[in-house]
Amino acid sequence: MNLPKAINELEFSHGSIYGEEEREAVLEVMNASAPSCGPRVKAFEEAFAAYCGTSYGLAVTSATAGLELAMIASGIGPGDEVITTPVSWISTANVITSLGAKAVFADIDPDTLNIDPDCIAAKITERTKLILPVHLYGQCCQMDEINALAAKHNLLVVEDAAHAAGAAYKDRKAGSLGDIGVFSFHQQKNMVTLGEGGMITTSNLALYERMLSYRSLCCRTYDPKGKYLPIDESKHPMGKRYWYLEFDGIGFNFRMTDIQAAVGLVQLKRLETLNARRREIAHRYSEALSKIPGLGLLRQTPDTTHSFHVFAVLVQPDFPVDKEEFMWELYTKKGIKVWSHYMPIHLTEVYRNLGHFDGECPIAEGRFEQYVSLPIHPRMTDAAVDYVIESIRELRLRGATT
Repeated sequence: MNLPKAINELEFSHGSIYGEEEREAVLEVMNASAPSCGPRVKAFEEAFAAYCGTSYGLAVTSATAGLELAMIASGIGPGDEVITTPVSWISTANVITSLGAKAVFADIDPDTLNIDPDCIAAKITERTKLILPVHLYGQCCQMDEINALAAKHNLLVVEDAAHAAGAAYKDRKAGSLGDIGVFSFHQQKNMVTLGEGGMITTSNLALYERMLSYRSLCCRTYDPKGKYLPIDESKHPMGKRYWYLEFDGIGFNFRMTDIQAAVGLVQLKRLETLNARRREIAHRYSEALSKIPGLGLLRQTPDTTHSFHVFAVLVQPDFPVDKEEFMWELYTKKGIKVWSHYMPIHLTEVYRNLGHFDGECPIAEGRFEQYVSLPIHPRMTDAAVDYVIESIRELRLRGATT
């Protein structure tokens, strides 16, 4: 199998772009002895919160860590129920289950794959404490309807915005649409911080302070007047208010490093440009693939600005090959790394063992037999995009004649 000379195999992976400015930022922090959670983390938090339109940002080691802190700050525990989507990375459900609460899966909109507000409404019980929507693939959920449900039933809303850096809903940025927002800067995401990383956003001071405390082992400084204060890692710990350290809970070390934050600051400045390229690629895909019989596209809702972390197509029953063969042919014959984001969480072994079952979310289960993710990221050239399109056309024609 040989790719066209103009195309590099790396073009079929995901992620962002590192450039000279990121390299310079890394060296600058290294020359300052590469502190853990220092001034650049603080600057990154403030810049990202301002970008999203929230009062506070909290940099963490991953979106999984951020979601766990969000659940803890929201008081989620044994006996509680949290409603979320079955179509997401398993971390979304695990942060609920690990705290002894129950993940309740509400089915999806078949046209967008995002959680369906009507299905959420049907799953609310007296034990429901929080709604955890996922802005899947970078398109925001219908947040007005979700927030209305939350207000009616006195529930908190935490946005899983791991895919949605730069996405928006009715001109408001993802991360500002619920009580808490959580982002991922993993190596495959729209903006990245050296492999791993995440950010929490909120405008609720009480939630922010609780998450800040648990991020750093629930460690506080003790004021001689008898008041415990959160440690401000951007200041020298031997300031005049420092007496000794105290711990008032079982916390974690989920702190981001300054070297990651320095890269994150550069990536944030470039995010709009990086996402613009993703949208260009998505437009090229949509224009061409919409004309191929048996291949469906997800609906882009007019009140959202899509960040296109993932571009998915639906391999429908009248396409000459099924989803599995579609993926296998593109990978083995054309070198195109396609994927399936994601297996419905309730069908995984671990959640079946917790009592979940086939038929629980029939729309999600049906769509799982169809959705396939195509390569999309700002490094892709037009030639690579065209190669993907032509490969799918060829598969359609070859399959139709066999």
